[in-house]
Order: sequence, then C-alpha cells, then structure tokens
Amino acid sequence: MAWAERGFDLTTAVAAFSVALLLQIGANLANDVADFHRGADSVGRLGPVRVTQGGLIAPRQMTVATAVVLAVALVPGLYLVWRGGPVLAALGLLAILAAVTYTAGPKPFGYLGLGEFFVFLFFGPVAVVGTAYAMMRVATPTGIMASIPMGCLVTAILVVNNLRDIDTDREAGKRTIAVRIGRDGSRWEYASLMIIAYATPVMMWLSGTTGPWPVIAWVTAPLGLVLARQVWMVSGRGLNAVLAGTARLCLWFAIALSVGIVL
Repeated sequence: MAWAERGFDLTTAVAAFSVALLLQIGANLANDVADFHRGADSVGRLGPVRVTQGGLIAPRQMTVATAVVLAVALVPGLYLVWRGGPVLAALGLLAILAAVTYTAGPKPFGYLGLGEFFVFLFFGPVAVVGTAYAMMRVATPTGIMASIPMGCLVTAILVVNNLRDIDTDREAGKRTIAVRIGRDGSRWEYASLMIIAYATPVMMWLSGTTGPWPVIAWVTAPLGLVLARQVWMVSGRGLNAVLAGTARLCLWFAIALSVGIVL
C-alpha cells in the first residue's frame, strides 16, 4: 500500500514486521500456558504438541518467556509510535492487551466466542491500515478495503483450529463460535470468509478504488477451492493440513494482492 502511494519506508517496514512477529509469538506463548491452566489442552488434543501441556516447559517459565517477548516487542513498537504518533501508541497497547487476554485473565475473549472478531480486527484493519499509516500518516480507502480479505483469511485459520478442537473446547468450557454453531455452521463460516476475501478485490475494482489489477489475487482461487472442499470432507487431525494450507493461502493471496495494488 505504502509503495503504491510512494510512501514506503524500509525501516518502518522492518519495525512493523518485527512487532507483528513478536506479538504473534507472545500471543502463542500466552495461549499455550493459559490453555494449560484452564484445561483446554488435554491428552486428547488433536493439534500439534503444546509445550506446557506436554511437560516440556514449566508453566512459570512459559509465563516469563511471554513477558520477555512482549517487552522486546516494545522496542520496535516505540519506533512506530514515533513515526505514527498517538494513533499507533493506542493500537500498540491494544494489540499487546489482546495478545495476552485472548486466553488469559478472568474473562478471556477467546473463551467467549469473540476470537474471530478480534483476529479479523488485528490481522486485518490494524495490521494493514496501521502499517501503511505508520509510513504515510494517512488511512486510505484502498488500504481499508485491502485489509478486509487479509482479516478474513487469517480468521479462516482460526475457524479451522476451532473446528478441529470443538470437542475438547466444549469439555473445557471454551465457548468458541465453533462450539456454539457446530461443525457444519463452522464450515459455512469458513466458506463465507473465503467468499468475502475473493469478492473484495473485485469490489475494489468495480467501486473505482483501484484499477483491475488487485483481481490478480484470484490466481490463488484454485487453492482456496481445494481448501473449502477439504474442510467439508475431513475432521479431527486431518484438519491440521487444512489449517496449514489456509496459512499458505493467506501468504500467497497477500503477495498477489500486493502486486495488484502496486500495479
């Protein structure tokens, strides 16, 4: 986005990448130890091994590691605040809070069925618009629209995760949307996120926000169709491959959409 608007800054890009990576690591560490304490990670877990539940790392060590990673994220984060001002400061603090309270605290929103909303918000508008804003000090209509498919596709990763864990989450009292709407409802949720993601580049073109080039993102549609079909056909541990495939789709879609925006 910033490159297309001739506002790209390499140092800011590196700082934004570092903050995003460190916050993701911190959130995963916090999620690992918090789910262990709440009993969401049991011996019947279908996903990859969780180090706390598996006894590989003590809970206290994992808590300390979480705090250290989030503290390190403040270093590049302060540079972004210097570039973007109070708006970036507020977004940064909210991102750190969200990373911790997703599964930790007295009322973790991941346990209340709010995971999809916050993942869409922080991986879509906050990540895309926030990064471009740090460089250009302005939020453009193109950036706002481009954030929608990215938020949808990352949210689709969470949907697969929650669909796979629906039984163990229900037993642990984790009221995810998957637990609330069931397996078929979650599969339709996944399909809906895919449809919105692929419809958005077309809407960017038809609305006059951009030229036709963002539709290049449709080159990834075959992979999206394969994944949308698989999510209906497999269950249990078989969904791990769908989860990984959705992450790959997110990456390739992001690259293709970025090329289209620059063109």
